[in-house]
Amino acid sequence: MNVTAPQTLSAGPAPQHEAVVPVKLWLCPNDALPPAIAGVLAQHWFDEREHETAGRFLFERDRRQYLVSHTLVRRALALEAGLIEAELVIWRSSRGRPFLQPLPGGLPRGGDHLDFNLSHASGYSLLGIVRRQRIGVDVEGLGREPRALETILTTFAPEEQRWAAEAPPGRERERRVLRLWTLKEAYSKARGLGLGLPFDEFSFSLADDRGVLGFRPPADDLAARWRFLELEPVPDVLVAVAVPAGELPEPHVELYQGFPWARSTPHVITLPAPVGAPRD
Repeated sequence: MNVTAPQTLSAGPAPQHEAVVPVKLWLCPNDALPPAIAGVLAQHWFDEREHETAGRFLFERDRRQYLVSHTLVRRALALEAGLIEAELVIWRSSRGRPFLQPLPGGLPRGGDHLDFNLSHASGYSLLGIVRRQRIGVDVEGLGREPRALETILTTFAPEEQRWAAEAPPGRERERRVLRLWTLKEAYSKARGLGLGLPFDEFSFSLADDRGVLGFRPPADDLAARWRFLELEPVPDVLVAVAVPAGELPEPHVELYQGFPWARSTPHVITLPAPVGAPRD
Protein backbone atom coordinates (compact mmCIF):
# COMPACT_ATOMS: atom_id res chain seq x y z
CA MET A 1 0.00 0.00 0.00
CA ASN A 2 1.27 3.44 -0.91
CA VAL A 3 0.50 5.88 1.92
CA THR A 4 2.62 8.94 2.64
CA ALA A 5 2.67 11.82 5.10
CA PRO A 6 0.67 13.41 6.59
CA GLN A 7 -1.19 10.12 7.02
CA THR A 8 0.19 7.46 9.35
CA LEU A 9 -0.45 3.77 8.80
CA SER A 10 -0.28 0.76 11.06
CA ALA A 11 -1.70 -2.73 11.16
CA GLY A 12 -3.83 -3.84 14.06
CA PRO A 13 -6.84 -2.66 16.00
CA ALA A 14 -7.70 0.99 16.25
CA PRO A 15 -6.77 2.99 19.34
CA GLN A 16 -9.27 2.49 22.11
CA HIS A 17 -11.13 5.64 23.09
CA GLU A 18 -14.75 5.80 24.11
CA ALA A 19 -15.49 8.84 21.97
CA VAL A 20 -13.61 7.66 18.87
CA VAL A 21 -15.91 6.70 16.00
CA PRO A 22 -13.74 5.48 13.12
CA VAL A 23 -14.48 5.83 9.46
CA LYS A 24 -14.72 2.39 7.87
CA LEU A 25 -13.51 1.90 4.30
CA TRP A 26 -13.89 -1.24 2.21
CA LEU A 27 -11.94 -1.54 -1.06
CA CYS A 28 -13.12 -4.58 -3.00
CA PRO A 29 -11.83 -5.65 -6.43
CA ASN A 30 -14.39 -7.30 -8.70
CA ASP A 31 -12.40 -10.52 -8.78
CA ALA A 32 -12.74 -10.88 -4.99
CA LEU A 33 -16.29 -12.11 -5.57
CA PRO A 34 -16.81 -14.77 -8.30
CA PRO A 35 -19.72 -13.91 -10.62
CA ALA A 36 -21.75 -16.99 -9.65
CA ILE A 37 -21.49 -16.16 -5.94
CA ALA A 38 -22.30 -12.49 -6.55
CA GLY A 39 -25.42 -13.60 -8.42
CA VAL A 40 -26.57 -15.87 -5.61
CA LEU A 41 -26.03 -13.21 -2.95
CA ALA A 42 -27.88 -10.62 -5.04
CA GLN A 43 -30.78 -13.00 -5.53
CA HIS A 44 -31.25 -13.30 -1.76
CA TRP A 45 -30.21 -9.83 -0.58
CA PHE A 46 -31.36 -7.27 -3.17
CA ASP A 47 -34.63 -5.37 -3.00
CA GLU A 48 -36.94 -4.90 -5.97
CA ARG A 49 -35.26 -1.73 -7.15
CA GLU A 50 -31.80 -3.30 -7.11
CA HIS A 51 -33.03 -6.34 -9.05
CA GLU A 52 -34.58 -4.06 -11.68
CA THR A 53 -31.39 -2.02 -12.00
CA ALA A 54 -29.18 -5.13 -12.31
CA GLY A 55 -31.40 -6.43 -15.11
CA ARG A 56 -31.03 -3.28 -17.23
CA PHE A 57 -27.28 -3.51 -17.93
CA LEU A 58 -26.39 -4.29 -21.55
CA PHE A 59 -22.83 -5.38 -20.86
CA GLU A 60 -21.92 -8.17 -18.49
CA ARG A 61 -18.89 -6.29 -17.10
CA ASP A 62 -21.17 -3.44 -15.98
CA ARG A 63 -23.68 -5.84 -14.46
CA ARG A 64 -20.88 -7.61 -12.58
CA GLN A 65 -19.60 -4.29 -11.22
CA TYR A 66 -23.09 -3.46 -9.99
CA LEU A 67 -23.57 -6.86 -8.33
CA VAL A 68 -20.20 -6.70 -6.57
CA SER A 69 -20.61 -3.12 -5.37
CA HIS A 70 -24.15 -3.55 -4.05
CA THR A 71 -23.56 -6.88 -2.36
CA LEU A 72 -20.54 -5.20 -0.74
CA VAL A 73 -22.81 -2.42 0.54
CA ARG A 74 -25.33 -4.83 2.05
CA ARG A 75 -22.72 -7.11 3.61
CA ALA A 76 -20.64 -4.32 5.18
CA LEU A 77 -23.71 -2.45 6.44
CA ALA A 78 -25.06 -5.66 7.94
CA LEU A 79 -21.82 -6.11 9.89
CA GLU A 80 -21.91 -2.53 11.17
CA ALA A 81 -25.64 -2.34 11.92
CA GLY A 82 -26.19 -5.85 13.25
CA LEU A 83 -28.95 -6.59 10.74
CA ILE A 84 -29.49 -9.28 8.12
CA GLU A 85 -28.48 -8.16 4.63
CA ALA A 86 -31.95 -8.61 3.14
CA GLU A 87 -33.54 -6.66 6.00
CA LEU A 88 -31.64 -3.45 5.25
CA VAL A 89 -33.95 -0.77 3.85
CA ILE A 90 -32.04 1.60 1.56
CA TRP A 91 -33.78 4.69 0.25
CA ARG A 92 -32.63 7.60 -1.90
CA SER A 93 -32.84 11.35 -1.54
CA SER A 94 -34.36 13.55 -4.25
CA ARG A 95 -30.83 13.88 -5.67
CA GLY A 96 -30.32 10.12 -5.73
CA ARG A 97 -28.01 9.73 -2.72
CA PRO A 98 -28.68 6.43 -0.90
CA PHE A 99 -29.28 6.27 2.86
CA LEU A 100 -29.89 3.48 5.33
CA GLN A 101 -33.39 3.86 6.77
CA PRO A 102 -33.24 4.41 10.56
CA LEU A 103 -34.95 1.95 12.88
CA PRO A 104 -37.18 2.87 15.82
CA GLY A 105 -35.08 2.42 18.94
CA GLY A 106 -31.78 2.48 17.05
CA LEU A 107 -29.58 -0.13 15.43
CA PRO A 108 -28.83 -3.49 17.11
CA ARG A 109 -25.10 -2.64 17.27
CA GLY A 110 -25.68 0.82 18.68
CA GLY A 111 -26.57 4.29 17.47
CA ASP A 112 -29.40 5.43 15.27
CA HIS A 113 -27.43 6.85 12.35
CA LEU A 114 -25.18 5.02 9.89
CA ASP A 115 -24.14 6.93 6.78
CA PHE A 116 -22.47 5.31 3.79
CA ASN A 117 -21.21 6.22 0.36
CA LEU A 118 -20.22 4.07 -2.61
CA SER A 119 -17.93 4.57 -5.59
CA HIS A 120 -16.67 2.20 -8.24
CA ALA A 121 -14.18 2.44 -11.10
CA SER A 122 -11.47 0.41 -12.84
CA GLY A 123 -12.74 -2.89 -11.45
CA TYR A 124 -12.83 -1.70 -7.82
CA SER A 125 -15.66 -0.80 -5.46
CA LEU A 126 -15.03 1.58 -2.57
CA LEU A 127 -17.47 1.84 0.33
CA GLY A 128 -17.23 4.34 3.18
CA ILE A 129 -19.26 3.99 6.40
CA VAL A 130 -19.42 6.39 9.34
CA ARG A 131 -21.61 6.94 12.39
CA ARG A 132 -22.96 10.32 13.55
CA GLN A 133 -21.59 12.17 10.51
CA ARG A 134 -21.73 12.23 6.71
CA ILE A 135 -19.17 10.74 4.34
CA GLY A 136 -18.22 10.98 0.70
CA VAL A 137 -15.76 8.70 -1.10
CA ASP A 138 -14.41 8.32 -4.61
CA VAL A 139 -12.09 5.87 -6.38
CA GLU A 140 -10.48 6.37 -9.78
CA GLY A 141 -7.92 4.40 -11.75
CA LEU A 142 -5.09 6.01 -13.68
CA GLY A 143 -5.09 5.45 -17.43
CA ARG A 144 -7.57 8.01 -18.78
CA GLU A 145 -7.47 9.26 -22.35
CA PRO A 146 -5.69 12.65 -22.61
CA ARG A 147 -8.77 14.23 -24.19
CA ALA A 148 -10.94 13.07 -21.27
CA LEU A 149 -8.45 14.55 -18.80
CA GLU A 150 -8.53 17.90 -20.59
CA THR A 151 -12.33 17.90 -20.39
CA ILE A 152 -12.20 17.16 -16.66
CA LEU A 153 -9.63 19.92 -16.15
CA THR A 154 -11.94 22.56 -17.64
CA THR A 155 -14.45 21.96 -14.81
CA PHE A 156 -11.94 23.00 -12.11
CA ALA A 157 -11.31 26.38 -10.50
CA PRO A 158 -8.65 28.51 -12.27
CA GLU A 159 -6.04 28.01 -9.55
CA GLU A 160 -6.49 24.23 -9.75
CA GLN A 161 -6.15 24.31 -13.53
CA ARG A 162 -2.89 26.21 -13.21
CA TRP A 163 -1.51 23.76 -10.62
CA ALA A 164 -2.37 20.74 -12.75
CA ALA A 165 -0.88 22.34 -15.86
CA GLU A 166 2.44 22.85 -14.08
CA ALA A 167 3.04 19.10 -14.35
CA PRO A 168 4.37 17.76 -17.66
CA PRO A 169 1.83 15.97 -19.88
CA GLY A 170 1.53 12.28 -19.17
CA ARG A 171 1.29 10.31 -15.96
CA GLU A 172 2.26 13.16 -13.64
CA ARG A 173 -0.38 15.54 -14.97
CA GLU A 174 -3.00 12.78 -15.03
CA ARG A 175 -2.30 12.05 -11.38
CA ARG A 176 -2.78 15.72 -10.43
CA VAL A 177 -6.05 15.96 -12.36
CA LEU A 178 -7.47 12.77 -10.85
CA ARG A 179 -6.36 13.69 -7.34
CA LEU A 180 -8.41 16.88 -7.63
CA TRP A 181 -11.31 15.03 -9.24
CA THR A 182 -11.55 12.36 -6.53
CA LEU A 183 -11.46 14.99 -3.78
CA LYS A 184 -14.14 17.07 -5.47
CA GLU A 185 -16.33 14.01 -6.00
CA ALA A 186 -15.90 12.92 -2.37
CA TYR A 187 -16.76 16.37 -1.01
CA SER A 188 -19.79 16.81 -3.27
CA LYS A 189 -21.08 13.34 -2.37
CA ALA A 190 -20.63 14.01 1.35
CA ARG A 191 -22.73 17.15 0.87
CA GLY A 192 -25.36 15.04 -0.90
CA LEU A 193 -25.08 17.18 -4.03
CA GLY A 194 -23.03 15.04 -6.42
CA LEU A 195 -22.51 16.71 -9.77
CA GLY A 196 -25.20 19.27 -8.84
CA LEU A 197 -22.39 21.31 -7.24
CA PRO A 198 -20.27 23.04 -9.91
CA PHE A 199 -16.66 22.00 -9.43
CA ASP A 200 -15.31 25.49 -10.14
CA GLU A 201 -17.12 26.94 -7.10
CA PHE A 202 -14.66 25.39 -4.62
CA SER A 203 -11.00 24.47 -4.78
CA PHE A 204 -8.24 22.46 -3.17
CA SER A 205 -4.58 23.26 -2.62
CA LEU A 206 -2.59 20.01 -2.67
CA ALA A 207 0.90 18.91 -1.72
CA ASP A 208 2.93 17.63 -4.65
CA ASP A 209 3.00 14.08 -3.33
CA ARG A 210 -0.20 13.61 -1.29
CA GLY A 211 -2.23 15.63 1.19
CA VAL A 212 -4.68 18.55 1.21
CA LEU A 213 -3.00 21.79 2.28
CA GLY A 214 -5.99 24.09 1.86
CA PHE A 215 -9.67 24.10 0.99
CA ARG A 216 -11.74 27.00 -0.35
CA PRO A 217 -15.38 25.97 0.21
CA PRO A 218 -18.32 27.00 -1.94
CA ALA A 219 -20.46 29.90 -0.78
CA ASP A 220 -23.25 27.65 0.51
CA ASP A 221 -21.03 25.67 2.90
CA LEU A 222 -21.63 27.26 6.30
CA ALA A 223 -19.44 24.88 8.28
CA ALA A 224 -16.59 24.61 5.77
CA ARG A 225 -14.36 22.60 8.12
CA TRP A 226 -13.59 19.20 6.63
CA ARG A 227 -11.11 16.37 6.88
CA PHE A 228 -9.85 15.00 3.57
CA LEU A 229 -7.85 11.83 3.08
CA GLU A 230 -5.98 10.76 -0.06
CA LEU A 231 -4.80 7.18 -0.50
CA GLU A 232 -3.33 4.93 -3.15
CA PRO A 233 -4.15 1.54 -1.58
CA VAL A 234 -3.03 -0.34 -4.70
CA PRO A 235 -0.78 1.05 -7.43
CA ASP A 236 -2.50 3.47 -9.81
CA VAL A 237 -5.80 3.40 -7.92
CA LEU A 238 -6.56 6.73 -6.23
CA VAL A 239 -8.97 7.07 -3.30
CA ALA A 240 -10.35 10.19 -1.64
CA VAL A 241 -12.47 10.52 1.52
CA ALA A 242 -14.33 13.57 2.84
CA VAL A 243 -15.95 13.86 6.29
CA PRO A 244 -17.05 16.91 8.32
CA ALA A 245 -14.37 17.92 10.81
CA GLY A 246 -16.55 17.34 13.91
CA GLU A 247 -15.24 17.52 17.44
CA LEU A 248 -14.10 13.94 18.00
CA PRO A 249 -10.55 13.33 19.26
CA GLU A 250 -8.13 11.00 17.46
CA PRO A 251 -10.22 10.51 14.30
CA HIS A 252 -9.01 7.66 12.17
CA VAL A 253 -9.88 5.41 9.26
CA GLU A 254 -10.02 1.62 9.27
CA LEU A 255 -9.26 0.35 5.77
CA TYR A 256 -10.33 -3.18 4.83
CA GLN A 257 -9.56 -4.85 1.52
CA GLY A 258 -11.49 -7.60 -0.23
CA PHE A 259 -15.06 -8.76 0.27
CA PRO A 260 -16.19 -8.66 3.92
CA TRP A 261 -17.01 -12.30 4.52
CA ALA A 262 -16.00 -11.76 8.14
CA ARG A 263 -14.39 -9.12 10.31
CA SER A 264 -10.68 -8.80 9.63
CA THR A 265 -7.76 -6.75 10.90
CA PRO A 266 -7.77 -3.37 9.15
CA HIS A 267 -5.06 -0.92 8.30
CA VAL A 268 -5.47 2.06 10.63
CA ILE A 269 -4.86 5.51 9.14
CA THR A 270 -4.96 8.79 11.03
CA LEU A 271 -7.22 11.37 9.43
CA PRO A 272 -5.42 14.63 8.60
CA ALA A 273 -6.20 17.88 10.40
CA PRO A 274 -9.27 19.87 9.31
CA VAL A 275 -8.94 22.39 6.48
CA GLY A 276 -11.24 25.15 5.30
CA ALA A 277 -12.48 28.28 7.03
CA PRO A 278 -16.03 28.90 8.29
CA ARG A 279 -18.14 31.27 6.23
CA ASP A 280 -19.21 34.56 7.81
